[in-house]
This record gives sequence, C-alpha cells and structure tokens, in this order.
Amino acid sequence: MRDAVERLDWSAQQEADDEAYRAQIAYLFETSSFYAAKLREAGFADAAAVGGLADISALPFTTKDELRETRTEDNPVGGHLAAPMSDVARIYSTSGTTGTPSYIPLTDRDVADWLAISSRSYSASGARRGHRIVSTYNAGPFVAGVTLDTFAALGFTHIPVGAGNTERLMAAVRLLKPDVLACTPSYALYLAEWGEERGMDLPNSTVKRILVAGEPGGGEPALRARIESAWGAKVTEAMGIGDVSVSLWGECEAQHGMHFSGRGFVHPELIDPATGKTIPWEDGAEGELVYTHLRHQSAPVLRFRSRDHVVVRTGACSCGRTAPRVRCIGRTDDMLIVRGVNVFPTAVREVVAEFAPDVTGVIAICPPARSVKQEPPVPIKVELAEGVSADAGLAEKIKKALRDTLVFTSRIDLVEAGTLPRTDYKSKLVHWPEEAR
Repeated sequence: MRDAVERLDWSAQQEADDEAYRAQIAYLFETSSFYAAKLREAGFADAAAVGGLADISALPFTTKDELRETRTEDNPVGGHLAAPMSDVARIYSTSGTTGTPSYIPLTDRDVADWLAISSRSYSASGARRGHRIVSTYNAGPFVAGVTLDTFAALGFTHIPVGAGNTERLMAAVRLLKPDVLACTPSYALYLAEWGEERGMDLPNSTVKRILVAGEPGGGEPALRARIESAWGAKVTEAMGIGDVSVSLWGECEAQHGMHFSGRGFVHPELIDPATGKTIPWEDGAEGELVYTHLRHQSAPVLRFRSRDHVVVRTGACSCGRTAPRVRCIGRTDDMLIVRGVNVFPTAVREVVAEFAPDVTGVIAICPPARSVKQEPPVPIKVELAEGVSADAGLAEKIKKALRDTLVFTSRIDLVEAGTLPRTDYKSKLVHWPEEAR
C-alpha cells in the first residue's frame, strides 16, 4: 500500500512542504513560548523573517536537554507545549531511565498523523490485512501504543504479548501460527537461540516476516542474516523517535534501507554532528538526522537533533517509493572516541558478527572509565558459539578486523557461550565499570 506522496519525486518534496512549514512557524510564534523566545533570540522577529524551508539551515537546533530544562511543576511537558491541555487526547511518556520521564502529548489530529506515518512505515514491509502479527512491544505509557493502533488500522490480526514473557510468546508462535513477528533485533536473535535450545523448528514455523525496531541492528548484514537463517523469515526494520513520530522510517521488501515515511508531516535534514552543517541527501552520505514538524499541534519541535547517525541510500527502488533510504549505524550519544576515531558500538558488533559460526555475535564493550574518549586498547568481550573453545588466534583475527575496518585497537576477551546477558528489548553494548559491580 503506497499513497501518492510516496511516489512524488524527492526533489519536489521541499516545495510541496513549504506552505505547511510557513504555517507551522507562524503557529510556533503564536502558541509556543519556548520557540517564540528561541527564534527571537536568534534574530527572527516574526514568522515572515524566518522565511521558508529553503532557509531552514539558518535556524537554531533544538536538543532534548533544552526541552527538559523548560519543564516545571506547572508545565511538566515543557515550554514547547503549544496546544491547550483541553485539546490533548493522549499523553505518552519516555521510560525515564536517565531521570524524570519526558511527557509527549498528542491532539486528535496528531494521533491521526502518527497513524498515517506509521501505516506507511509498516505497509512497506509487505505485511498485509489479515496477516497474524505477534508483537512484543510493551505499549503502556509509551509511544509504542500508536504502533499497536497502526496494526489495527492496517487490518492485521494482532496478537499482543509484550516483553518479558518468552514462553508465552513462543507458545503463541507454535499455537496461533502468526505470519509476522514484531520485536527488537536483539530479541529476535535471543528467541532464535531460545527456540533452538528447546528443539523448536523455527525455520519451518509460520513466521515469514520479522519487523524489527527499537534499536539499531536490523540492517546489519551479518546480524540480519543470522536472524533470517534461524527463523526462515525476511527481516525488515523501522525507526522513529518519540518526540517526533513513532515510526518515521520503514524498510520495504527490497531490504535496501528504510524509506522516509513522514513526508508531508515532518521535514528531515542530515547534518554533520560535529559542525552542524547541512549535508545533501546523496548516496553514501553519512550524518545525524534532524527533524522539524510541519503540522504538529501539541508539542511541535523545530530542527530537533535526533542523535541517530545514519548512512543514506538513494536511487530508484523496486517498490516505487522515492524518498531517501537510511541505515542507522548508531547514536552519536552512544559513540566512543578512541584517539580521534569515532567508534559506534553497533559497528563493532557488525565486524565481530562476521566471525560466525565461531561466535554468537553477542558482545560487551567494557571501557575502564565512563568517558566518551577512550584510550586503546578498548576491552571487548566476545561470546563464543556453543562448543567453541577460546583460541588466541581467533581473538587476534577479531582484533585485526576491528583495527582494519574501524581503525582502533581493542583487547578481545573471548567468553563462553551464554555468558553475556540477553534481553527481551534493547541490547546494551557498552557496559560501564559501575554497572559491572
């Protein structure tokens, strides 16, 4: 299922969105105390002074920390709240793992817009009306609730299980025979190991599509190949961000990256995370994603830095969608710097996974001190596959591959199968020293 905007030539998208953007800027000046002050401080007296999308790079960025700092007892959402609470239909929240949760309000129209974006994202995967889909998303207070709404809107037969109950999930796979599994890539891999240990014939199960989201990794060739082989199913990934939209990107069956699904609702930019300069949408371009709402009512954002670091893919796709495609290679706030070299934990996992079947692909990067900057060698635990013994030669090969590919020096500690923790949600690749106590 594709709507007309998904076939619009990408070069014409900015022109198509310009009117909505100008209206959104006027809305911010009128209703958002945060953005009205921020833009005036940056030298823009009113919406006319801001101009159109062609001039957006002149505007200041917004960061998550900025929004947090505007929260008060009287306004727990933050200063970017732009709609009266009487117009808010839902309020989601983040997990609050780094402190007080962030609250994400949505008006009825915002909810409808998120559903439209997510419907594009999940339709791209090839899942269709009538397909049975078993999901592990714990919706509750989180924005994943809109994803579950999307499954209903698309006509899926939804089997919600949630995270934390692997036996219940695998019973559903065996007894209810779903066509589709929706989970994180880490959990898809863990489920494959769990099923194999118990003699389940997953490659011959009814699951033929696995929709992964929630963390980078579903597009890593080695990890994807392992999941697909273990399940006998095609893996496609989706990606979003709570402050903007739950599923902004969705991969089609061609599996050449995630198409942008927010056309007409969100304007994406690509920037150099170090300099903030805009990077053109060209094949092979690499940078951080930045988002601007085009018609959001409740808590809109302007040039919001996502911290998601991606590689761009362009050119014609067999599905007919014309938006740029991306693969997320990590988050800039998870990145380590080793003697001036940027090292993404997911990139380390991707290199290590190439040594399968001798390794499981599960790793733990263990810096000696909590700091972005690290001195070599960086300690990395690599889990061996079942029945494989630790071998100095294998450790040296992995160390050399990391040095040749990612240009940093590591210390590889090979550990027995099953030693490193698994998760039913997002995997943790960096283990700081205080967390090991």
